[in-house]
Amino acid sequence: MIRALFITILSSIIFSGFISANAQRVVKDNPVPLEVWLEDFKTEALGEGISQDTIDMAFEGLTLNAKVIELDRRQPEFTQTSQEYIRVRVSETRIRNGRKRMTELGPILNPAAKDIGVQKRFIAAIWGMETNYGSYTGNFNIVRSLMTLAYDMRRSSFFRKELMKALVILDEGHITPDAMIGSWAGAMGQGQFMPTSFFAYAYDMDGDGKKDIWTNEADVFGSIGNYLKRHTWHENQTWGREIKLPSDMAARQALVDLTHEPNPPRSCKRALSAHSKKYSLTQWKEMGVRNLDDSDIPEAIGAGIEATLLLPGGIDGPAYLTYQNFRTILRYNCSNHYALGVSLLSDQLK
Repeated sequence: MIRALFITILSSIIFSGFISANAQRVVKDNPVPLEVWLEDFKTEALGEGISQDTIDMAFEGLTLNAKVIELDRRQPEFTQTSQEYIRVRVSETRIRNGRKRMTELGPILNPAAKDIGVQKRFIAAIWGMETNYGSYTGNFNIVRSLMTLAYDMRRSSFFRKELMKALVILDEGHITPDAMIGSWAGAMGQGQFMPTSFFAYAYDMDGDGKKDIWTNEADVFGSIGNYLKRHTWHENQTWGREIKLPSDMAARQALVDLTHEPNPPRSCKRALSAHSKKYSLTQWKEMGVRNLDDSDIPEAIGAGIEATLLLPGGIDGPAYLTYQNFRTILRYNCSNHYALGVSLLSDQLK
């Protein structure tokens, strides 16, 4: 017991030291002192029409949050293998809870999905992945997180814009500063929208004149669905499917070499660089790709589908053909781990 307590305390000390070092590094990397940087930002906010009262309330007593920097450097989408990531996030508990919540909120979810034009299982899967079906939306002060990331030099321009939009949300009265709590990266509400996404995609599903992504499930479902729909979602298609590659290793390697994409699209380039070129389902069938049960893959659905090959665990791991809807999910979070997690969870919620 004493040894375990000692180890826990020592680990805490080491972690705290690492956090402090990260905070010092952020201050060191930015040549402008925080106080000067913040005054400049406040002046810019005033110029954007944000009230002095909102600015004062939003930044009162705030300091840099070094834990945010630590989490930014160690995101699970980029530090875990695909199998590790999916095992945790597409668990039996999450599947069971998802089915239960979809039944409980069916009178709200079903019409929202129908009106928006996005299958309810995908809305529910993103809801489940983002906040465990609304049960955990984060405990970070959004303004403090965004201020820290905007002051950090890694992606300062992006987060400076998000910080400004967060102040607009407060100034317009959508939520109070003390209730503006969310993820370490500044995402908020049950669908985890960044401030710019709130203004672009939040949806007043119940027609009450408000876009409440925090407590109103109708607006939560409408907003998630609207985000997907606005990014080229196809209601008559699924995300893709897990498939079998040719059993002969030489044929499998030839297929992978043949389909390699040397110049991935600029949008979400990091994730899409792991995908192959697009081929029609007919072409994939001709190359020896089959369903997991060894049946033929469908050659056309509706007007026909093009798909890319994704091998997150390498040539000997699981293989997936991914359709346009998978790319749309990537627009929600540009990580193949994430998009695959949402996709496989949606299959279990179907």
